Amino acid sequence: MEQGPIRVVLADDHGVVRAGLRALLESQPDITVVGEAEDGPGAVRAVSELHPNVVVTDLSMPGGGMEVVRELTALGDSTKVLVLTVHAEERYLLPVLQAGGLGYVRKSSAHTDLLNAIRTVAKGEVFLDPAATKTLLRGYLGRSTDGEDLDIVEVLSEREREVVKLTAEGYTAQQSAEFLSLSPKTVETYRHRAMQKLGLTNRAELVRYALRAGLLTEEVM
Repeated sequence: MEQGPIRVVLADDHGVVRAGLRALLESQPDITVVGEAEDGPGAVRAVSELHPNVVVTDLSMPGGGMEVVRELTALGDSTKVLVLTVHAEERYLLPVLQAGGLGYVRKSSAHTDLLNAIRTVAKGEVFLDPAATKTLLRGYLGRSTDGEDLDIVEVLSEREREVVKLTAEGYTAQQSAEFLSLSPKTVETYRHRAMQKLGLTNRAELVRYALRAGLLTEEVM
């Protein structure tokens, strides 16, 4: 059965920004904008009423912030939260993932990253732009000094570590499967098994863990 276009709600307090984003998104045959909001409460209301696949929300609009990301996430598993913001500092990146957001795109790179980000989070995958991922990586590697996480990683098989590493780098299950010459279902099985071993409950936690444990190096970024 053919799926319909990805339904998106845009939340930003600048009308010009929303208009530009709408024009960009609606130029794509697989994406449609079903609603807009200019503040946090409006975003929550729009998502509650329209049940989009993805909500693209500004982090610093009136009534916005991490609490709105949490509220949007809590509305149901069907709507994925993608943050679009001017901020790139680590202190904003980690809270987005912790609050339940699946994606983080800087406004300065929206014209190149937003479409891919929407398609990625719509499938339940984590999306971070390269600059954001490198910032997270540096912060986690700088804090991982006691070796505890590196010891825990030893419980993973080589294939499980490969899958976790690719997930942290932003690859989807399909892309990881092609890279490893496996089926997407097998990749999902390895990822699920790794999450069970590490006591993790979602993909965002898996990404954070891989960064903290040093499964990545800056050279791969």
